[in-house]
Amino acid sequence: MAGEVRRRRSGRELSGREVGEDPFTLGVASGDPLPDGVVLWTRLAPRPLEVDGGLPPECRIPVEWAIAADEGLRDVVCGGVAVADGADAHSVHVEVDGLEPGRTYWYRFHCGRWTSPVGRTRTAPAPGADVRRVRMGLASCQQYDEGYYTALAHLAGEELDAVLFVGDYIYENEINAQAGARGYTGEQQLPEVFDHWLTTLDGYRLRYALGKTDADLRAAHAAHPWIVTWDDHEVENNYAAAVSQRNLPAEEFLRRRAAAYQAYWEHMPLREEQRPRGPDARLYRRFRYGDLARFDVLDTRQYRSDQAYGDGWKYPGPESEDPARTLTGAEQEEWLLDGFRESPATWDVVVQQVAFCQRKGNVGRARVSMDAWDGYPASRNRVLQGARDAGTANLVVLSGDVHVHYAMDIKEDFDDPSSVTLGVEIVGTSVSSGFDGVERPDDWENVMRVNPHIKYYAERRGYVVVTFTPESVRADFRVLPYATRPGAPVGTDASFVSRAGRPGFVPA
Repeated sequence: MAGEVRRRRSGRELSGREVGEDPFTLGVASGDPLPDGVVLWTRLAPRPLEVDGGLPPECRIPVEWAIAADEGLRDVVCGGVAVADGADAHSVHVEVDGLEPGRTYWYRFHCGRWTSPVGRTRTAPAPGADVRRVRMGLASCQQYDEGYYTALAHLAGEELDAVLFVGDYIYENEINAQAGARGYTGEQQLPEVFDHWLTTLDGYRLRYALGKTDADLRAAHAAHPWIVTWDDHEVENNYAAAVSQRNLPAEEFLRRRAAAYQAYWEHMPLREEQRPRGPDARLYRRFRYGDLARFDVLDTRQYRSDQAYGDGWKYPGPESEDPARTLTGAEQEEWLLDGFRESPATWDVVVQQVAFCQRKGNVGRARVSMDAWDGYPASRNRVLQGARDAGTANLVVLSGDVHVHYAMDIKEDFDDPSSVTLGVEIVGTSVSSGFDGVERPDDWENVMRVNPHIKYYAERRGYVVVTFTPESVRADFRVLPYATRPGAPVGTDASFVSRAGRPGFVPA
């Protein structure tokens, strides 16, 4: 297979007593919560900014883990020993089961004389449970050299069931010694190895390690379970399936994609089922929160048709409107539509990357983004038709990518404001990408005038808290005044609700 990364097991076992420095520099995480279990994650890296994290790449290291019903970890409910394998960058993925649904647990790891920070996690409710509230954080786009991850410090303090991270966990660009907007000086400066575009497994691994040295990112992972999916920058900007933005030969690009996918899996709280096989990985999956909400997590990069008209903002035409074009691929699309037909939930939530609703710059024929669903209108129409055919009454799409906040109504015909509203879309702004942002974008007045289905549009950094109840979905748009220096406060810029059975956003 093109780009295949050979799976190997490291040959030598290294005792935890032989690890001479704290290996838990990258923190702990949990994710993919089910009613009876979660994934626990850590990675051993005593020297995180060195290739191989400061450990021999050929060795395996036993790591003890425990999960408890109390924060002090006195009431341990289960535990065991996992292996941190050098073949996986000494990452650990523990798939815990046998837990009780809908409750909070705490966990930690031991390696020799070293103990990890304590993490907090939460299981999903039981299938069919009468759930009265689900509260999710929506975050995306954290470019290390464009700002601090202060938004994640505030996200860590929210009362949430889980965090939905919808892409661009890292960026593939070179980062100078000063770490760009962070302005590092003296011993804090980054080594030269980061001043290169990412193309190799070592490069991608180092970039994830760099991101996880940020204390605010570690805090957000330790505070909540995360449900993650990738967008483009985890590999290369605006790539489409096996098509590189830089027009690399497919064989070469698939090798790069295989390296990027492997590093992603190594650094995320994902199950063995999501482990890449060369340049391929099954990342789309589904999470149920009782009878209240169902979350279908998509991958809109790996299977998409190439962007029409050379990408960018272009006028739509026969190429972009070709019915054969797809953003999800046929198999994932069928999986999504089957899910709509089978769902018993009040809220059907599609968790994905790029803007779903139409966004135009002027009245009439206008340029739209060829990278978002606007560049794949037939694909969008099939999803909406599938939801209508299934009788989906409460459709919610959660998105990221564009570094702005949006609250948008999903219309049957986006060019006819009086057409039926089929659901709502919540787009979360970036954690740090785009530097500080602005109070109001230059095009705000025009965008709001020509897109009446857009109810809210803002460009500060931040995240969204999304709350589902049997009566409504509510989006609280959190914003920070700056990201290029640490310590920014957070506030709620706007809040919108959509009522069950009456889709459409109104101010809360």
